[in-house]
Amino acid sequence: MSDLSYMEKLLDGVEVEWRELGSALVRTKGTNITARRMKTLHKEYAPLKIFAGGRTVAFVDFKDIPEKDINRKPSIIVKSRGVIGFEYYAKPFSHKNEMWSYHSTNKDINIEYVYYYLKTKESYFQGLASRMQMPQISTPDTDKLPIPIPPIRIQNEIVRILDTFTELTAELTAELTARQQQYAYYRKQLLTFNDGEVEWKTLKEVALELGRGKSRHRPRNDPKLYGGDVPLIQTGDVRNASHVINEYTQTYSKFGLEQSKLWPKGTLCITIAANIAETTILGFDSCFPDSIIGFVADPEKTTTSYVEYLLTSFKSELQAQSTGSAQSNINLATFERLPFPFPPLAEQQRIVAILDKFDTLTTSLTEGLPREIELRQQQYEYYRDLLLSFPKPEVVAHD
Repeated sequence: MSDLSYMEKLLDGVEVEWRELGSALVRTKGTNITARRMKTLHKEYAPLKIFAGGRTVAFVDFKDIPEKDINRKPSIIVKSRGVIGFEYYAKPFSHKNEMWSYHSTNKDINIEYVYYYLKTKESYFQGLASRMQMPQISTPDTDKLPIPIPPIRIQNEIVRILDTFTELTAELTAELTARQQQYAYYRKQLLTFNDGEVEWKTLKEVALELGRGKSRHRPRNDPKLYGGDVPLIQTGDVRNASHVINEYTQTYSKFGLEQSKLWPKGTLCITIAANIAETTILGFDSCFPDSIIGFVADPEKTTTSYVEYLLTSFKSELQAQSTGSAQSNINLATFERLPFPFPPLAEQQRIVAILDKFDTLTTSLTEGLPREIELRQQQYEYYRDLLLSFPKPEVVAHD
């Protein structure tokens, strides 16, 4: 029997009660602890986790927080400001007072089942939040949400199925992290040389061209700059790309191209503002602004791939060259004066061949682990939505 037919049979004829979330679960408010206090109390291996919204968390000792502010039941935590969403946490925790959480005291309601259902509603709540200048939702928004409650055996089976997908994705993600760490280690080893073993040269010495991108027109958001067929990448695109960038979302018009510069496919892009020393190689001809440096390799001295791997390995050293201003930046002169190791061309090519294999495994979207994780996530979301799509009645029960 296929997974699909099994789930159709599982849900066939099931009677579902609909109740408002606030009446089905118990809502818990947060603590008045401040972000500064959290930072003071934070200990890396302490047992009690405090959520403060977004990715901000702290780990503290139990004695640091009043017992009344500690939730010891498996709960759904509502991230109510900024990036709106839900998180399931089964260990003791607390959270700041702009957040709230739900737990179950009803043996016929599996709290993890409700969490999976709420994950299907995140886009709905994000839409509600967008009404505000600072995206946020309030307790009535979640309290009044109708949720389907099938028999507990069905809830438990849905949780078992979805947990299996979640665990598989977690295993693949852990493997990817380990491979990335292994990759970074070997990259550093391959690009570390003893004194006198290689020549040290600046990028200017091994380049046919080294210069900043161009975006002369002001204001930069002038609509007539955009909407043509000339690719335009910016610092965020470089940051999010892997070894080679093959996609773009923004384009210049003919007018935009005239005030910029079109760099050829194969150019190495290096960010020098906001996102420091992020790199990628153009998979297409493209323009970019002056917050990005373009490097075109002299093929008799080096390869673009070698330099990209080299700069990635030296990223922390390059970031240390930043001015440290409100918006960190470095400049073209940094790359004109800093020396880097350049072994003979044949050795550079050997190093690139090794690192290309690691890169394919860890970052390719068509090969390797990231693609597998992406497929598993899509499969999980498909089955989650299928399992949690119950016909909704006109009247929803509430206390």
